Amino acid sequence: MLSRSPVKRLLALASALLLGAIFVIAATSIWQVTHADALWKIVQGSCIPDMQRNRVASPCVSVDLSGGVANGVAVLKDVTGNTQYLIIPTQKITGIESSAILEPTAVNYFSNAWAATDLVSQRLPHTLERTDFAVAINSVSGRSQNQLHIHVDCIQPAVKLALQQAGPEIQTTWQKLPIKLMGHEYRALWIPGSQLGSRNPFDLLAASLHHPGQEMGGHTLVLAGAERSNETGFILLDGKAPTFAVAVSPWLKLGLGVGEELEDHHCRLANRP
Repeated sequence: MLSRSPVKRLLALASALLLGAIFVIAATSIWQVTHADALWKIVQGSCIPDMQRNRVASPCVSVDLSGGVANGVAVLKDVTGNTQYLIIPTQKITGIESSAILEPTAVNYFSNAWAATDLVSQRLPHTLERTDFAVAINSVSGRSQNQLHIHVDCIQPAVKLALQQAGPEIQTTWQKLPIKLMGHEYRALWIPGSQLGSRNPFDLLAASLHHPGQEMGGHTLVLAGAERSNETGFILLDGKAPTFAVAVSPWLKLGLGVGEELEDHHCRLANRP
């Protein structure tokens, strides 16, 4: 009996690899659907009721319900890293694509996220500079949870250095960064001042898009503390997932458009002398 030709063997191998890839993608998609509400269940099922009954926020670090549940904010220590925290609305908001975050009365969740950088410092041996922190929200394709959450942690050392170098040229209008950050392209915007105040990064992004309702979900935002020429401010970064990733993101998260990549969950900046 003659053996199969090399072409047939290659076709058989390709078919096997394709079937294996389909199985992995399907299994991953099922896992994501099953676990996509984990954060919401923690906040809704534990943190809010505990705060209302006992004035404690367990397992969250804190829950602010002073403006009611519809305007509340929970702070949760993430299981990844020693210093990472998550800022989570106490109302159901899916993510960056939600129209709720662009309402005139919407909570400025980025302000809450920046305030939580104090919690990061408390877990470190010494106080960090404001330029050592970043807060980030991932795109629809780049997230694993279907409840809006902003990551709070230290910034990647290489990203801090790159922003220090580019900082003097960044304007108060959006512009493309001349360098890639962690291998990806970002736009940048300078926000003056030590606090955001009424300036909401979600609004700043939406104002630059032709169709915010359709486009927001494909974007990822990162807010980093910045200093330049005795001027204190923030650098707001906007990255974007490829169009194909946005198209399939309701069914499959491809891990693209992940501003969280600019954070360092090992906080290596804390190890400097």
